[in-house]
Amino acid sequence: MAHHFTASRITGNGNTVFPDEIIIDDDVVTYRKGQLIGYKETKINLAAIGCVSVEARLLFADVVIETKGGMTIRAKRFTRSDASAISKLLY
Repeated sequence: MAHHFTASRITGNGNTVFPDEIIIDDDVVTYRKGQLIGYKETKINLAAIGCVSVEARLLFADVVIETKGGMTIRAKRFTRSDASAISKLLY
């Protein structure tokens, strides 16, 4: 079963038109960032995730995913409850 999370659009940090997305499937995490034409997508195997952290602010939170290979993904401006759910599903 896939879990789909989309960042908030009400922030002025580039998320208004192209919000960050995280899709968690059975064994793969997909990070998707929209662009003017197309999107940038990164897929990570769940076994390769080394650390997941949440940087909470007043209303929104950023999710930071670090792999065992040293790659870091920073998904910005999720609701705090979505960020907490992402963290629980990944770790």
